[in-house]
Amino acid sequence: MMSALNQPIDRSEGFDSTSDTYFFAAQAVSFDADSASGTLQWRRYLRKPRLSFNQIDYPYEESPSWAFPDEYEDRPTTPFGLSFLSERTVRIRIGTRPGALGSAEPTLMLDHSAIGTTENWESRRQDNEIVYSSAAGSITVQTDPWKLIIRDANGSIVTETRGFSDGKSLLNTNGLPFSFRRSSSDFGNNAAASFLLRPDEKLYGTGESFTRLNKRGQKINLFTTDALSAQTAKMYKPVPFFLSSRGYGLFVHTSSPLTMDFGSTYDDTCVVYTGDEELDLFLFIGSPQEIVSEYTRITGRSALPPLWSFGLWMSRITYSSEEEVREVARQLQLSRIPCDVIHLDTGWFEKDWRCNYRFSEERFDDPERMIQQLREMGYRVSLWQLPYFTPTNPLYASIIENGFAVRTAEGALPTDDAILDYSNPAAVTWYQDRLAELLRIGVSAIKVDFGEAAPLNGQYSSGKSGYREHNLYPLRYNKAVAEVTEAVKGESIIWARSAWAGSQRYPIHWGGDAENTDGAMAATLRGGLSLGLCGFSFWSHDIGGFVHSSPEELYRRWLPFGMLTSHSRCHGAPPTEPWAYGERFTDFFRRTTQMKYELMPYIYTQAKLSADRGHPMLRALFFEFPEDPGSWLIEDQYMFGSELLVAPMFEEGDERDVYLPPGEWVDYQTGIAYPGGRWQRIAPGELPIVILVKSGAVIPHMDAALSTSYLDWSDIRFVRYGAEASVAENNPVCPLYEPFEQTLYRVTLTGDDIQGIYNSRGILATDKEGWRVARQAKR
Repeated sequence: MMSALNQPIDRSEGFDSTSDTYFFAAQAVSFDADSASGTLQWRRYLRKPRLSFNQIDYPYEESPSWAFPDEYEDRPTTPFGLSFLSERTVRIRIGTRPGALGSAEPTLMLDHSAIGTTENWESRRQDNEIVYSSAAGSITVQTDPWKLIIRDANGSIVTETRGFSDGKSLLNTNGLPFSFRRSSSDFGNNAAASFLLRPDEKLYGTGESFTRLNKRGQKINLFTTDALSAQTAKMYKPVPFFLSSRGYGLFVHTSSPLTMDFGSTYDDTCVVYTGDEELDLFLFIGSPQEIVSEYTRITGRSALPPLWSFGLWMSRITYSSEEEVREVARQLQLSRIPCDVIHLDTGWFEKDWRCNYRFSEERFDDPERMIQQLREMGYRVSLWQLPYFTPTNPLYASIIENGFAVRTAEGALPTDDAILDYSNPAAVTWYQDRLAELLRIGVSAIKVDFGEAAPLNGQYSSGKSGYREHNLYPLRYNKAVAEVTEAVKGESIIWARSAWAGSQRYPIHWGGDAENTDGAMAATLRGGLSLGLCGFSFWSHDIGGFVHSSPEELYRRWLPFGMLTSHSRCHGAPPTEPWAYGERFTDFFRRTTQMKYELMPYIYTQAKLSADRGHPMLRALFFEFPEDPGSWLIEDQYMFGSELLVAPMFEEGDERDVYLPPGEWVDYQTGIAYPGGRWQRIAPGELPIVILVKSGAVIPHMDAALSTSYLDWSDIRFVRYGAEASVAENNPVCPLYEPFEQTLYRVTLTGDDIQGIYNSRGILATDKEGWRVARQAKR
């Protein structure tokens, strides 16, 4: 049955066909230890009906070839090889047809400068095995039967490939072995990589997945889709990468649709189903932090966004006139609410949603003057746009005539819209020229909305079909906007919804269209944590939910969670402005936003460190505490940087259960100290959220201002947290302020020209050549 337009594809579905042929990896008939390459023989199987006790099943049975002429091998042999990219990273490439493997040149998903081999691995032969080892672990190539075995530095097996002989269940109804399927409909090969799962193993990642954080037992389709929700299995930002609690991670280097079965079909088998004839796998060994650092070394790390982007973004659907925009700015000032960005969504054109890159002349008297005056008040302007052009759009005809739109193989449009083809360099230039005009009049950021619906039946300028370009489309889209923004503004920033592997190089991404419910708030966090584990350092979400007007009580609980996210935007159906909820809520909104601005030295330092290492700012607890078994089970709390533990209030109530990793933890709002390594029942402080600090941590603070442009970086105060810390006066947001003069360094920093930043060990300073530690704190 044909699926509806742009719905996820389950690549595992064809593997239950009784008309197709299956080939299981059997033995390495040749292998050269020096080049780590050889040929792999596959055995041919069919699925045949078997009756047992009045039930029909379809186990595999080896079957000889039945082809004419008899020129085809019963047991085909194909190439495979390993390459060692670092002491923790091994690339595994396996073909399913005879002849050489395809090109290993870096693609758009990879950082070209990071792909090179290392000499940090030694090899030795023992019996029918070749063992390659480094300081981080080893990989064993077993030749007969063929198997790859991955061990950690202690020699413990973390995973291994699954062969047909590994199955132990009755009548061979086992998990799928490492294999490929040859379709009887088009004679195409689709590879499936199968790996052993341990009984206690937990799996994380796959992009911005809103389902349970631990993916064990789930089957996930990686196909960019407009999820229209934060509570489904569909994803705006799928990423073909996961990591395991056993100490390994896997990146599948492909842009085709794929499905990851994490023991859903068969409990002890993880199967990665691809749409490819070749497997290109990057395997990483280490702790979660080491694995994510390795993955982002290969696929690229986020640039550090500008300081102003970490402030509040004020938005709704939608500000439609200069009068509305100026009124929002005026009310922010009157209410003394810190804010850095006012975002204009779908209504700044002459007709709502009809993107032509032109301000409405009827509703905006002088956009450039408005933007300049807002900038003088401390505010920047962000603008919405999208890559789909409806037939009534004045740009539609020229896009078609110039060949900038995606076409089918027959030359027709895949849908009624002209969908911009970002694989066409001329189309990218035309598009970037439109954005450059806006950036030059003072616009600071472009919202990179949509991008999940690149037509599968399209034939792209790259020469590839939609099957290869669909998932790649968000990455091309992100890249085009980031590069023109960098060229015109000198700053690396976008505000994007869709993504694929490599998109983390172009921050920032937000979580899509969350419902205004407790469940969506919790699912939003799960999505952000999952995305962060795939190397996205920076992430945001629509505070209060998107679809309808946020109930005040929900908005009140969601707001501090939003402020303790790397980037903070209030957006959705109106009203989102706090004054619309009354004076009491406005006061609360101000206090909550001020908290983030007071923490800006900590936040910006953590942002820099995260970007450098390829780590997320929002971190699952196990990312910081991998040796603590309890931390691997938590999905409704997070570490905000390395020092702050945050537990949002996902339901209305006076307290919540909070899991604390080992050590002592100090409540940021109340000063109460709690022992860790256990659950605690904790009531939030003045703000409806639980925030805890590692005992002994030193958090830099500053006075809040109406925007980051007015922050006084010459006066940073450090706050040390611990059971013996004294409570400072006149410091309601941070009652445990304990000044210790020996660590208070001062530098003069003005406006946007940030030359340095404090961290808990001193001053982290920068110059034109990059960041460096200026001096260490004295104890």
